[in-house]
Amino acid sequence: MTKSVITALDVGTTKISAVIAEISEDLELKILGVGVGPSAGLVKGVITNIPA
Repeated sequence: MTKSVITALDVGTTKISAVIAEISEDLELKILGVGVGPSAGLVKGVITNIPA
């Protein structure tokens, strides 16, 4: 059985959100993990500070 794992990132100006999920054989998603962290270096969707 091959596992299908997907990752999604949402990079915003104030936070970065991530989710990792596994797709089952019956096409249902099982959430394996989520995360949220602060975002720095973006202003109105434009990169302003690459090292941040």
